Amino acid sequence: MNIAVLSGKGGTGKTTVSTNLALALKANYIDCDVEEPNGFLFLKPKVETEEKVMVEYPVIDDNNCNLCGACVNVCEFNALAKVKDDIMLFQKLCHGCGACEIVCKYGSLTYDKREIGKIEKGVAKNISCSRGILNISEPMAVPVIRELLKNLSDEINLIDCPPGTSCNVVNSLKYADGAILVTEPSEFGLHDLKMAVELVKMHNIPFGIVINKDDGKDNIVKKYCREEKIGLIGTIPYGKDTAVLYSKGEILYDDMQHKIVFDKLSKKTREVLLWS
Repeated sequence: MNIAVLSGKGGTGKTTVSTNLALALKANYIDCDVEEPNGFLFLKPKVETEEKVMVEYPVIDDNNCNLCGACVNVCEFNALAKVKDDIMLFQKLCHGCGACEIVCKYGSLTYDKREIGKIEKGVAKNISCSRGILNISEPMAVPVIRELLKNLSDEINLIDCPPGTSCNVVNSLKYADGAILVTEPSEFGLHDLKMAVELVKMHNIPFGIVINKDDGKDNIVKKYCREEKIGLIGTIPYGKDTAVLYSKGEILYDDMQHKIVFDKLSKKTREVLLWS
């Protein structure tokens, strides 16, 4: 089963929930926040394998090109531009769709590959850990996410999604059988939670909510869950001890009090997501 952990915005505690819940569920941890993959800072796995992520881009044979501009016209991503006596290529805008090669009547286009990121895999605390890392200045994270989520095991896989509701999150959700939405009891938290709820509903993915930094009161998020009949998986209390452990980069699940919290979340996750 693949469980996606997401949030409407950054800073709600998504990675905190993902890393600790992966330990409680004895699940494989997969960090899809490839632009800022910080789950390894807490789990501290020993990286055993590293694999480059490559994407294709067109190479133009200037000696054979007659500057007809057909490749420029067919490119939906504006990766090609015709200027005076040349066809310019903007590599980082290219999606490698192959349309330019198809429309070129003179065989002036071929494809080469370039590196945009990497995949790291290792083991920590008896669970498998993997993450994607997008190279600095690269604009497109989706190819790295796709490569990271390719050939997932048949075990429990916990997918730590990117923050927000962008195409990076959508591509992570394609592999999900269930979802956990992490939020905080604030107006901003509720506002962005609603967007995340609409996203998982759009994909018909069973989901439940975890409230981080919970104040112990009947806050606006709890009221929202009741009104919308959304399953509340559980809460993580707002306290100084949690903040201290987090600031030190320590895993909360190693602390007995927090272990009880995440074991309860683990049990409730199975109930809310109708998981047998």
